[in-house]
Amino acid sequence: MVDASKALIVIPTYNEKDNVKRLVADIHFYQPEVHILFVDDNSPDGTADIIRDIQKENDRIHLLERPGKMGLGSAYLAGFKYALSRGYDFIFEMDADFSHDPKEIPAFLKNIEENDLVLGSRYIKGVNVVNWPLRRLLLSYFANVYTRLATGLPVRDATGGFKCFRREVLESIDFKEIKSNGYAFQIELTFRAWKKGFRIKEIPIIFIDRVAGVSKLSKSIMWEAIFLVWKLRFASMFNKI
Repeated sequence: MVDASKALIVIPTYNEKDNVKRLVADIHFYQPEVHILFVDDNSPDGTADIIRDIQKENDRIHLLERPGKMGLGSAYLAGFKYALSRGYDFIFEMDADFSHDPKEIPAFLKNIEENDLVLGSRYIKGVNVVNWPLRRLLLSYFANVYTRLATGLPVRDATGGFKCFRREVLESIDFKEIKSNGYAFQIELTFRAWKKGFRIKEIPIIFIDRVAGVSKLSKSIMWEAIFLVWKLRFASMFNKI
């Protein structure tokens, strides 16, 4: 049985004032003992102020403030360093916009008992995505097919951002080598874990498009992922990973 008090959920935020309070309540409804770390990139809407108010009543809430918008990948890396330095054994990635359902957290903790990395998959049982336009859905689905063919990574959803690591996985990765953000960041972490022989399991989730705030997706994020898969493939061929 996993000790949920040794789990930290890392949640990057930028202008998420409409979501954070309810997100904390929902997470702790389904898994009361987990800790939550918000990594806020100096949100101009006052997200960090709301988090500080929550902290006054809840000692399982943590806040890491950064001076400006520095990217999703670097936010997660900052959160991972925080988690490892404070002795957490299980570290989650999760979005702040409710596209990742808090009720799935117990399933992640159950599956991490016998695995090293648990991935929330939108595509392991058909296509489980709600409220996405067809164009974006097709883009995401075929991006994962492309990633699988180019790298050999045996997962159905390499670009998803709802996942749980054992600390040993993150300890094995040299964060200084990670330069990617967005989709590319998600692909790279999972690829590195796979190449190091860690046990990876996908579990089905339903992905729901954000209910408040603005999407951070951009064309540069997509192009980064397109080029990254070949970089990873060639680095692997020459034993650079």
